[in-house]
Amino acid sequence: MRSVRGMRIASAVVAGGLVLGAAACGEAPKEDNNAGDGGKKYTACMVTDVGGIDDKSFNTSAWKGLEEAKKDNGNIDIKYVASKAEADYEVNLTGYVNQKCDFILAVGGLMADATKKIAQANPNQQFGIVDANPGVANVYPMQFDTAQAAFQAGYLAAGMSKTGKVGTYGGLPIPPVTIFMDGFADGVAHYNQAKGKNVQVLGWDKATQKGSFSNSFDKQDEGKKVSDALVAQGADIVMPVAGGAGLGTTAAAKASGGKYSVIWVDVDGCESTPDCPVLVTTVVKNIPDAVKEAVLKAAGGEKLQAQPGFIGTLANNGVSIAPYHDFDSKVPADLKAEVEKLKADIAAGTITVTSAAQPTK
Repeated sequence: MRSVRGMRIASAVVAGGLVLGAAACGEAPKEDNNAGDGGKKYTACMVTDVGGIDDKSFNTSAWKGLEEAKKDNGNIDIKYVASKAEADYEVNLTGYVNQKCDFILAVGGLMADATKKIAQANPNQQFGIVDANPGVANVYPMQFDTAQAAFQAGYLAAGMSKTGKVGTYGGLPIPPVTIFMDGFADGVAHYNQAKGKNVQVLGWDKATQKGSFSNSFDKQDEGKKVSDALVAQGADIVMPVAGGAGLGTTAAAKASGGKYSVIWVDVDGCESTPDCPVLVTTVVKNIPDAVKEAVLKAAGGEKLQAQPGFIGTLANNGVSIAPYHDFDSKVPADLKAEVEKLKADIAAGTITVTSAAQPTK
């Protein structure tokens, strides 16, 4: 079993591929019912948040982790149900409790309250959650200090900007979102300090914790609306932290004919979206490995420790920035080297990245 701590994110998700591989309506694929060994399957059941399975973001990558766990251990059976509205969270989690799933995975900070409630009502049921820590003994939290990798992305964006203005916006003002925006703003500030420049960040003020939000993780037109406003103010690089809503920004950037470019988040956008040509890089949250590791351990009979759970950092490769792909020849060699050195300095603690939204043990 490969350790989540030592791995690079090997591959993200081919666009659209998940929906084909996932069973409709959350039912297990038919062939999964024929356990080759005649024994009982270990069932890992996932509840998506409203972004849905094909958000090219955190739901997509959590499902990828379950698929990888199943690949490694043929006795693991996986299925998911997609939540259409926040009111579905408790219903869907309870449904999987009633189906006697061995491991129930909730995806996203929006599901924290519902997961806490259902987990407390079912203390013998093992839960896991991505991007939250409800502080309940039977919920294994998988969190990511994405401020660290977003700091690299902010520095990179400042170094690449021609207008001297870069932008970011979120889906909602919740910690798993604002942590990216904090890191990004600090990375720009670090660049300004190091180079004597004055690159501006539009869409987020770390000091006041106020900024631009699409108020949606799935409506692409809302994402486009927010980034259009940032671009109108002069931003030539935009980082949406808004799940599928950010696809409105990448599509518009592609249509703009090079007027601006985008930094994606969560899953390498060149492997998960159709808009690679406009992506400078991605702030990667290594959700697949964290989920895979948790499910394999639980299926193997290991007790998952709710505290501290898993916290992904640059040092353990739980977060990273993706390869530059189409931008590889456009990013100057010295800037690449500086961004790489930031990783080493942050991992070593020479540079400390802070955010009010950082996960704590």
